[in-house]
Amino acid sequence: MLKKIYVPVDNSDYSDASIALAVEFAKKFGSQLVGSHVYAAKMHDVRFKQMEYTLPEEYQDEVELEKQRRIHDTLITMGLQLISDSYLEVMKQKCTEFDIPFEPKMPEGKHFIKLVEDIQESDYDLVIMGALGMGAVKDSLIGGVTERVVRRINTDTLVVRDLEPIEAHDGNILVGIDGSPESFSGLKTAIQLGRKFNKQVEAVGVYDPYLHYIVFNSVVNVLTERAARTFRFKEQEQLHEEVIDTGLAKIYQSHLEVARAIAKDEHDYALKITLLDGKAYEKILQYTRKTNPWLLVLGRIGVHSEQEIDIGSTAENLLRLAPCNVLLSSQRYFPQIDVKAEEILVWTQEALDRMEKAPPLVRGIAKTAVHRFAIERGHSVITESVIDMAMEAIMPQRASEKLTRVAKEIAEQKVLESDAVQTYICGECGYAAHNQQPVQCPVCSSPPERFQMVDKTALENVAVDEGGAAEEETFDGVRLQWSEQAKKALRGVPRGYMRRNVKARIEKSARAQKIGTITNAFATEIINDSMGEAAAVREDAPELRTLQAQTSDSQRAEVVPGFESPVKWTAEAIERLNLVPAGFMRNITQTRIEQRAHESDIEEVTLDFAARVIEDGRSLANEVLGQYYQQPDQE
Repeated sequence: MLKKIYVPVDNSDYSDASIALAVEFAKKFGSQLVGSHVYAAKMHDVRFKQMEYTLPEEYQDEVELEKQRRIHDTLITMGLQLISDSYLEVMKQKCTEFDIPFEPKMPEGKHFIKLVEDIQESDYDLVIMGALGMGAVKDSLIGGVTERVVRRINTDTLVVRDLEPIEAHDGNILVGIDGSPESFSGLKTAIQLGRKFNKQVEAVGVYDPYLHYIVFNSVVNVLTERAARTFRFKEQEQLHEEVIDTGLAKIYQSHLEVARAIAKDEHDYALKITLLDGKAYEKILQYTRKTNPWLLVLGRIGVHSEQEIDIGSTAENLLRLAPCNVLLSSQRYFPQIDVKAEEILVWTQEALDRMEKAPPLVRGIAKTAVHRFAIERGHSVITESVIDMAMEAIMPQRASEKLTRVAKEIAEQKVLESDAVQTYICGECGYAAHNQQPVQCPVCSSPPERFQMVDKTALENVAVDEGGAAEEETFDGVRLQWSEQAKKALRGVPRGYMRRNVKARIEKSARAQKIGTITNAFATEIINDSMGEAAAVREDAPELRTLQAQTSDSQRAEVVPGFESPVKWTAEAIERLNLVPAGFMRNITQTRIEQRAHESDIEEVTLDFAARVIEDGRSLANEVLGQYYQQPDQE
């Protein structure tokens, strides 16, 4: 598997850890190791010439200057070569100790350029390099050379962040699965590493049911009345809650099931799988901090990425933030079920035409889902009816009919007006069932004992004990009850985007579980989950210091850093202004509010005043747009 491993070295702690890990790999796989250190003699030569004018006067003579240039060039070149040789000698001795074939390389030039050239021109099976180098400081996340190399190569790369030897770490191997060929290839690599080093392998998938809710919640504050009517938030959100969210969960669960089948059928390995919900990189990052794996394996690019992209956003974030070693898989592997589908399945023209109507971003996932459904059910020809059955299996409640009706019908019932009193939540994937406990989870196939009952009446009684409940309306008109303690917990989240996003996640979770009353315990779990992640990313962030400080609400309501205005603003008014998209729209809105405040002799801009001015501006925009749409078309 790993015949030749490439290890860039620079004498840093991370470089030493990379050498040690490469030696362990070579011992297990019988690999040849290639060590490389790039030295930059020409750069020093250029810098010396730039500094020549600072030399003492006796060295400014042309003959003497040429002599000094030759001496400097010789000393620098020879010195840097000796340094490179010394770095590589350390690696050579370790290889000699275990009879590992070793090849040293000492190219001259720009570090990352020479490393990339060598990797691209050679047949290395794996690159192992440190996350940081000699230039690392306290706040460093990833070294400049490492980042540039990773972005430019298509060879599997293991970035070493853990300085402990592998035998001292009892963590497992975690693999991110999103349905991409790169992630499935990473899985196969992980299983082989797990067997060699006696480490358990676990596959984790993440789907995000919260993003659209957060986006809708933000957009509703800036759309004109005409645009809001056209967008139809209420129907859009109902569609997501009843159809799309469950469909997403099933699709990503199917990716994990395929991963489990690959492990069992091709490697005789019992793979543990876990489905999480939320932002992909955030949830995987939280999971790594919770489980403390030795290695995190990811596809270099994801299922939605184009091949031309250097690195996917999830992989990039985790490469910087994951507290463990990270292996980026650039190889591609297509599961046999998908390969078999491409070979034996025939699509009718009507089915192909229908698939072309799907958005390009999700077309690949949809086609894979139909392929897998057809293979499982024994179909050899994919017709429109097969697509209907596949979509029905993925998205329950006649999803296809709802998708075509959503722009034509107005939903007459609010989500929380359901007669459901009891909700059953799957402990594995979070699927919510109502009124009757399922005999099996339709998403992850968990047994009935994995479901936990949530009683709406009991929650309402808890809210009374928590200071009573106050009703709030969401962006699409759904009313939720918040206990006083839950609202107080939310106020502890820093103002601005962080509080808005956390509130949106709480609302979305409550609606998905058909819970009409948000209690302190329900809200706090989501708040701690979100804020714990933020704290781990940057412990000294100003907004987190604000959260941790035991101050009053009035003290926490400070002006947002960087906000400038000739007029005094309350924190609530600034928060309302921040709902307007950043840039031109927010700047012109702030200017209009300040002008109105000046005209009205108002010394402090309050939330009510800011909201009134913004609403006046929106009404004016509606009026102008209305006049525009009433104008006849001009030739």
